[in-house]
Amino acid sequence: QVQVVESGGGSVQAGGSLRLSCGVTGYVGTTYCMGWFRQAPGKEREGVAFIDSARRTAYPDSVRGRFTISQDNAKNTLYLQMNSLRPEDTAMYYCAADLRRDFCVFEHRVFDYWGQGTQVTVSS
Repeated sequence: QVQVVESGGGSVQAGGSLRLSCGVTGYVGTTYCMGWFRQAPGKEREGVAFIDSARRTAYPDSVRGRFTISQDNAKNTLYLQMNSLRPEDTAMYYCAADLRRDFCVFEHRVFDYWGQGTQVTVSS
C-alpha cells in the first residue's frame, strides 16, 4: 500500500523560507511523477512543483525561482524548498504521486496518492 506523508509546514514572515518534506512508502517502482500542490480557502488546488523519474522539474510562474523541488531516492523522500515566501503562498500544501507515468501531467486529477497536507502560513 502506497502511503504519502508530508511534514515541515509552519508559520513564517514574508521573505522567509520553509522546507517541506514528503515521505513515500510502499512503492519500489521507477515510474513516477511527484508533485507538490497547494490549496487556499476558496481557491482551486494548484500545482506548484513537479519532478518525474528522469528528474525533470517544472514550476508555474507564480513560484518559479523561489521554490525548488528535489528528491532523495535513498530516503524515498521528496522536498520542497520555499524561499522568499509571500503572504499569497499561504495555503495547505500537499504532496502527491502519479505512479502510472514517467512524465508529469500538471493536473491534480491524475495523481492517485495524496498526503494529508501541511499548513504553510506567511504573514506580512
